Amino acid sequence: MNTPPGGSAASARREHGHPATLILLRHGRSTANSAGILAGRSAGVDVDATGAEQAAALVDRLAECRIARIVSSPQLRCRSTVAPLAASLGLAVTIDERLAEVDYGDWTGRPLSELAQEPLWRTVQTHPSAAVFPNGEGLAAVSARAVAAARAHAAVVGESGAVLICSHGDVIASILADALGMHLDLFQRLVVSPASVSVIRYTALRTFVERINDTGSLAGIGTPAMALAATMPMTPPMTEPAPHVSADGSTAASAAVSIAAPAAAPGDPANAATDGVFDAANDGMLGGDPSARI
Repeated sequence: MNTPPGGSAASARREHGHPATLILLRHGRSTANSAGILAGRSAGVDVDATGAEQAAALVDRLAECRIARIVSSPQLRCRSTVAPLAASLGLAVTIDERLAEVDYGDWTGRPLSELAQEPLWRTVQTHPSAAVFPNGEGLAAVSARAVAAARAHAAVVGESGAVLICSHGDVIASILADALGMHLDLFQRLVVSPASVSVIRYTALRTFVERINDTGSLAGIGTPAMALAATMPMTPPMTEPAPHVSADGSTAASAAVSIAAPAAAPGDPANAATDGVFDAANDGMLGGDPSARI
């Protein structure tokens, strides 16, 4: 394992406020997505076929970026995601444990449908800074280690190029929240899709967030969230008669058309597919709209 940065050169750059650019890459779609299991730090969870395609596409997507360093979470799905890019750039991949997936403790490997019934679920959604997973770690601790790692790696490269970090949804969201000056209790508002790119530029003046959740495509924007959640079971829509317009302009009930079912209350397990909670598509990310992360 490579040693994380933090030596005198990095300290000098931080002291003098040299600009540094950080590219945050979430791993490609994993095999845990379709299984509906919270992967966490489970061994052997790799990218699936779609995730492998996303990883290969990064070579062209990032071809015009000046990348000086690649850092990865130790989880296999992250290492697989950056492998094609690293090979094309001739760069070694630095592994940093501080960028690892959240240690979900006793929640690891459990079906997401079961986790939605846990009392801790609501805390994770509404007060994540206070959430500590049973026999695991707290999200506040995750944020502290992730932000420290991100800033340290950015300081090492300085203006020589960008540092690319491949990590996990909640880890990346916590780094973005720090850069935005956002309290961790609000980080659920951030969406970090598989293989998405976010960009932060650290300067002596302030931190600039230049990209968030850039997937390289605008496909799906404006589409109802549930229509995107192809891997999620969907509740049959309610129907009501559609008005029939007669020749004289009067209307009468006729064929049925689908309408949206009433929205479940925030935090309600019935709304797990769209309430910014775990689902089969988000691979353990706790915030945002998981149905858009396919």
